[in-house]
Amino acid sequence: MEYDALTGWDDDITAETYAAFTRAYPMYSASSRDLAARADLTRSRVIVDLCGGTGTTAEAILALAPPDSTVFSLDSSAAMQSIGRRLLSDPRLTWVNAPAEGLADHVPARSVDAVVCNSAVWKTDVAAVVTAVRRVLRPGGRFVFNIGGAFAGVTHPDALSPPTGPSLSALIEQIANRDYGIVPPTAAVPPKLPLPMITGLLADAGLHVVAAEVTGQHTTTAERAAWLSIPVFAHPEGALSYEQKMAILAEATAQSKPDDVTVTSWLVIVAELPAEA
Repeated sequence: MEYDALTGWDDDITAETYAAFTRAYPMYSASSRDLAARADLTRSRVIVDLCGGTGTTAEAILALAPPDSTVFSLDSSAAMQSIGRRLLSDPRLTWVNAPAEGLADHVPARSVDAVVCNSAVWKTDVAAVVTAVRRVLRPGGRFVFNIGGAFAGVTHPDALSPPTGPSLSALIEQIANRDYGIVPPTAAVPPKLPLPMITGLLADAGLHVVAAEVTGQHTTTAERAAWLSIPVFAHPEGALSYEQKMAILAEATAQSKPDDVTVTSWLVIVAELPAEA
């Protein structure tokens, strides 16, 4: 089948591969713990894990949430949540199979202390999601989320260091060009969600940004290769089959050093509904 990074999540192979990756590598668990810590959950009663997938972020939330709290993990992929239900059995956790834009249809208005969204908000109708978050947050509640550096147009200083050799992505592009004639894009893609845009969307909904930080996540080539084996992330984008992409990835990985480290940039946002709202 053809996998799409926006719509291809409700698939058993993608869900299983993603879940295996999150158990083997720290990319999503580390960013989940960071977001959960910023959400200030120690006195929260109701928390939402938005676009929660298999529950990696819910697990980080549950580690900080009070024993009498309720956590809703909402995602549109039944395949991802099916795995999450097997992995997490905390009685505080409720699974909601619905798109992020429909949050307010499943959680009571003005009842939520914090909404946390890891690595997904740019895949949604952001204006609709922000509006839904505003409807469910109680006054003083927080919306904590991150945006990939390419989508936000930001770069962490550690990511500016010159590489010591070709990156895994560059090797994939070279092999795809050599074997299949696929020419990598040369035109720069404008950021989808730069800070002024997301700040404006939040302000329109009555939320204000209390913190915005560019962070850098250190990733080994081995972790990057494992991430690219998840069907929705397999490169190069285009008409090649998953099997062809995996053959390219295997060759590129063989030419790489598994312990080499690259830095991925993220824009992390903490927004709040004013207490007087």
